[in-house]
Amino acid sequence: MQIGIDSFAAAGLNPDTGQALGADLRLAQLLEEIEQADRSGIDVFGIGEHHRQEYLDSAPTLILAAAAARTTRIRLTSAVTVLSADDPVRVFQQFATLDLLSQGRAEMVVGRGSSVEAYPLFGYDLADYDALFAEKLDLLLLLREQPHVHWSGRHRSPLSGQGVYPRPLQVRLPIWLGVGGTPASFVRAGRLGLPLMVAIIGGDFRRFRPLVDLYRQAGEQAGHRPDQLQVGIHAFGFVGETSEQAISAYYPGYVQMMATVGRERGWSPPSRAQFEAMCGPAGPYLIGDAETVAEKVLYVNEVLGGVSRLTFQMTNLLMPHPDMLRAIDLLGTRVAPLVRARMGGHPASAVSVLG
Repeated sequence: MQIGIDSFAAAGLNPDTGQALGADLRLAQLLEEIEQADRSGIDVFGIGEHHRQEYLDSAPTLILAAAAARTTRIRLTSAVTVLSADDPVRVFQQFATLDLLSQGRAEMVVGRGSSVEAYPLFGYDLADYDALFAEKLDLLLLLREQPHVHWSGRHRSPLSGQGVYPRPLQVRLPIWLGVGGTPASFVRAGRLGLPLMVAIIGGDFRRFRPLVDLYRQAGEQAGHRPDQLQVGIHAFGFVGETSEQAISAYYPGYVQMMATVGRERGWSPPSRAQFEAMCGPAGPYLIGDAETVAEKVLYVNEVLGGVSRLTFQMTNLLMPHPDMLRAIDLLGTRVAPLVRARMGGHPASAVSVLG
């Protein structure tokens, strides 16, 4: 199993004063976090995409390119690219360039986005939410296979064989399909034979097993090999020296972030007691000391019938930078080795994970 980290590049607040950090300082810290992940043995680091004041990831490939110049082994991906509101040609060119800069370490996770601010910003109608994604994914996958594509659709001007360059260093640029809880999205990923990245931000992990099984069934029915149908999980996670310290460190920034989202979506953030329950053995959060988190990772792998990649959503508005660096180090040097030892192996290679 590969162990990764995802960041939404939250603008961040000074934990002592509550004042906003400068955007330049926060991005510098983020690059240090990716460097720490590279040194500590983390397999992959993902940057999200949002177009909001509280996040700094509206141009994730630029952040990833900066990280490529400062790292040597960690794989660099989006988490996720909002493909519906972008041009597949430009997306492919950007990630192909990132792949060249990183010497073959680029990937992308594409999706429709759980936040919808990109649609009006770039002139798209939310009524076309799914149609945009289906059409643009079709073009992106064609571009991955060959530089000269003949294609037409409703939402983009046609291509009549123009060359799309540069080409990536990897023979097939890895493309994962990011999904939430919509069965049709799981089926689509299976039919296309794409690796699946499931965002789980609440609820019991076990309730996603029928959806993961649906993905595998759709893939097998479409003729894809079982080893091609890889499952990744994205979930809140954080590692501390003790479980109590991890929960206490993560909760303040987490609850502030959730309060902001909750005001928009009509629900209240969890209380401390509810948060602690969600960090418990059957809860959706992987937060605790190294042993506790490793056990939770193994539990997720078991209940979902095998997981190829698990990425920790560690974004936290109030986390002191040194504490985040330490948590990343613990994840890479303590949690990942425990998981690999108990699973009897090493992290899967990019070739085996991504087909």
